[in-house]
Amino acid sequence: ANIAAITKAVAALEKGVAGGFLQTSAAQVLRQLALNKQDLFAADREELLSFLSGKQGEGYAPQSGEIIGILKQMGETMSKGLADATAAEEAAIKAYDGLMQAKSKETSALTATVETKTTQIGETGVELVRM
Repeated sequence: ANIAAITKAVAALEKGVAGGFLQTSAAQVLRQLALNKQDLFAADREELLSFLSGKQGEGYAPQSGEIIGILKQMGETMSKGLADATAAEEAAIKAYDGLMQAKSKETSALTATVETKTTQIGETGVELVRM
């Protein structure tokens, strides 16, 4: 949702329809993201929040190019983080599947050993009775 909101914001800003974008739910998501994102520089956070609130300071209006740059950087960072997390999850799933396959084979081998030993015990018991 966060990456999608950033993508929508960048597209809206590049088209020059920032005013309409500020009224969308994606803008709300970006506000929360800007407030909660720990690795965002304070100056970038202030500029982004100022833009998203529509309250630019007296005589100051942030350049849309700067906002687009901040948003693109946030989006790239989040996309990379998502790709890394997805790759780690896929590797963990693959490792788990390999472990489960090995454990399944081990269980089958041990079950066969138990059956063999049980048969041997039975045969030994029969031989003992015959003596």
